[in-house]
Order: sequence, then structure tokens, then C-alpha cells
Amino acid sequence: MFIQTEATPNPATLKFLPGKVVMETGTAEFRDASSAAASPLASRIFAIPGVTGVFFGYDFVTVSKDGPEWQHLKPAILGTIMEHFMSGAPVMGSASTFAETDSDEEFFDAGDETIVATIKELLETRVRPAVAQDGGDITFRGFKDGKVFLNMKGSCAGCPSSTATLKHGVQNLLRHFVPEVQEVEAV
Repeated sequence: MFIQTEATPNPATLKFLPGKVVMETGTAEFRDASSAAASPLASRIFAIPGVTGVFFGYDFVTVSKDGPEWQHLKPAILGTIMEHFMSGAPVMGSASTFAETDSDEEFFDAGDETIVATIKELLETRVRPAVAQDGGDITFRGFKDGKVFLNMKGSCAGCPSSTATLKHGVQNLLRHFVPEVQEVEAV
């Protein structure tokens, strides 16, 4: 098994591509070892000292760190991911033990349903594929008074360039196609 790695715009995050499907549908983010209990793979990765976050996309695993340099952590993470996939163990435990943060209620006024549908379509078709290439994800949270609220996950969370991505990328795109959008904010 050969696992590729890719740098992300966030220097504290590295993207691992195992050459296999990691999450058939959706994404999963774990910000600490206790939340990782829902995933055998995330639990194994969190057992490595210095790991502070794990994010699963369709065909990648993004790992965030503090402290040690990647040259010290990368071999341990590669070995852990390889051992896990070679063992045949599931990436996620039973569905009942994992409540994805996307289950938070979305908020917007009933009269804004058409605007919200357009925003979601643009996020799904234009923004999320680009952000996934960098090892992250952006999901819709809400729309109120011309302001779009988005949740940033994976390498996007805490990334130094995330503000630029939001303000110059996502905000400009949404304002161009949806004149009602005045501002974009991360929650």
C-alpha cells in the first residue's frame, strides 16, 4: 500500500491520500481524542503524540499537529494509516456513536429559501471541491441579513489563509451570483 501526502495551505496540517475511499458519504472531523472514540482510525491517529485534529474526506485523511515537525510525525501517521487499512477494520465505528457537527440546525428566514438553495448549490459545485483539494471542507450554517455563515473544517480550520479564502474567494463568488449576499463569516 502506497500512501501519498500533500502539503496544505495550513502549515500545521498535512493531507494523506491512502488510495482508498475513506468516507463513502459526508465528512467527519475530530478535534480531540475523546471525540475520536467514534472512529477506530481516528483513535489510532490521536494516539500519536502531537496530533491535535483528524478530518476524513472522501479519499483523504487530514491530520493537524502542534509541536513536533512533520518529519518526526509523518512516518508514524503513515504507518498508522497503512496498518489500519491493511487490517480491514472500519474507518468509523457504529453510526450511533458519532454525531457529526453538520447536524447543527441551519438558520435562515423562510422567505430566503431560494437564496439559500442557490448559495448551497454554489458551495457544493464550486467551493467544496476546491477546498477538498487542500484537505478541508466548508459547509453552510446559515443566512441572515445578507450575511452567510459557514463552518470551516479540516485544514481550513485555523489556517492562516482561511480569512483570505473566505473574503476574497467565497464571498466574491457568492456576491457575484447572489446579489443579496453582502458578507461571509466563519462560525
